[in-house]
Amino acid sequence: MTRFDVPTILVPEHMALHAARHPEKPALVCNDVVLSWGAFDRQQNQIANALRGMGVGRGDKVGILADNSNDAVAAYFGTLKAGAAVASLPTIVAADSLATMINDCAAKVLIVSDAYLERIDSIRGQLDVAAGAYIAMGAPPSGWRGLDDWRSAASDTAPPIVNQPDDDACLIYSSGTTGVPKGIVLTHYCRLNHAYLMSAEQHFNTDSVFIVTTALHSNTAWTLLLCAFLFGATSVIMPKFEAEEWCRLVDTWQGTATVMVPAQYQAILDSPAAETRDLSTLKTLATVGSHMREGIKRRMLEKFPCGYYEVYGLTEGFATIVRPEDLPEKIVSVGRPMLGNDIRIIDDAGAELPQGEAGEIVGYSPILMKGYHNSPDQTEAAIWRDPASGRTFLRSGDIGRLDEDGFLYLLDRKKDMIVSGGYNVFPADIERVLGAHADVYDLCVIGIPHERWGETPLALIVHTPGVTPDLEAMRTWANDQLGKHQRIASIEVRDELPRNPAGKVMKAALRKPYWEGQT
Repeated sequence: MTRFDVPTILVPEHMALHAARHPEKPALVCNDVVLSWGAFDRQQNQIANALRGMGVGRGDKVGILADNSNDAVAAYFGTLKAGAAVASLPTIVAADSLATMINDCAAKVLIVSDAYLERIDSIRGQLDVAAGAYIAMGAPPSGWRGLDDWRSAASDTAPPIVNQPDDDACLIYSSGTTGVPKGIVLTHYCRLNHAYLMSAEQHFNTDSVFIVTTALHSNTAWTLLLCAFLFGATSVIMPKFEAEEWCRLVDTWQGTATVMVPAQYQAILDSPAAETRDLSTLKTLATVGSHMREGIKRRMLEKFPCGYYEVYGLTEGFATIVRPEDLPEKIVSVGRPMLGNDIRIIDDAGAELPQGEAGEIVGYSPILMKGYHNSPDQTEAAIWRDPASGRTFLRSGDIGRLDEDGFLYLLDRKKDMIVSGGYNVFPADIERVLGAHADVYDLCVIGIPHERWGETPLALIVHTPGVTPDLEAMRTWANDQLGKHQRIASIEVRDELPRNPAGKVMKAALRKPYWEGQT
């Protein structure tokens, strides 16, 4: 029977269609330099054709180690147009870890910002990358090809469409706190669905103006850019986040939406620029990464009467969302499953638990990863199979519970749970109480050794600027509101708490000094 071949229009083709329809509309803005949709499309085509001229195509990986810039975004999405996948390399890791990641993904080409050229040069002897496949953004040193010349020598004609839904689109290396992060393989179909779901939930459209504040190698930045590129909207990219500059960009470019981690929102709330700049164009604000403390949420709702969303999820795939209509009633929750998502709570044996009981959160969605790159054992370990359907759910490693309305409440990472005197103690419960104290600006709770109970809770706080807290009075105040097994043994002050790129406190690093020498 004669019939139409109905294609799946993936993100690279959506972008080409936007360039054809409104070539002069701003696509990217960075450092107030505007790249139109037409120019952006031509740059992607040049990069795609330059890569194809080097033999790069479907199934290959291009490693990109770059600070936020228009050039970096063009390199990311030009790689996708070539049919290859982006290995999104984190800028914060040491050279040896980078070498492991680059070899893990078998990158055929490396595209690198100025700031990281020496770091890559220091490990060249460990890399299986051809001599002519090192591309430098900016002025190229010896042994590098300059991005501008390399790109300009290639045709800006659109290459053939080769992307297929199940092709790899990107490897995002997880924000691990110890060891080398795992490569999370996300397909074109997954990336497209992520853009559809986030846009549907937060009402994005072609008139949206996104303020992108997080590093390009993070899934947060990927998600915002994918939403913008699905609709042909405008993305204003910050090279580095600063609260005052964020306020200026919203004012100058009439920003309508952003997705940030809680610490960034806290900085904005504390900035004088939030009072002097016009932020009235904002329509949606979303937080991701770590769970936002209730006190900061309430300040957010008071300061920004626009739509506020909290998204809980994993780069590996599945998400819940708190919507504006859920607030303030469900302000402590991280919401219900996003469209097309499903979650369950299971016990240590893998049996599903009833509503109200705490256990590991597992989830299924159309944004699930394909797996961990070159790690079938780790991929298998991350799977929970639904006994009824056989469907593969992702094990989150997080502990949570569902209330009678299906809202999810996070209790903590499974590995961060404290077992004190045989009782399970969830740091999040203690943090919720102590975080309400006026003298606490930031905090976390960890388990430290205890001769009698095995473990006991220790609170680490950053105090509110300008105050000198009475730590013992604070401890008594908190313990009066906690159960006997939850009581804080001590409170210590820190200048700051170490966080990974997703904004999560690196509790393993904080616990380490207390457990050294313990058996």
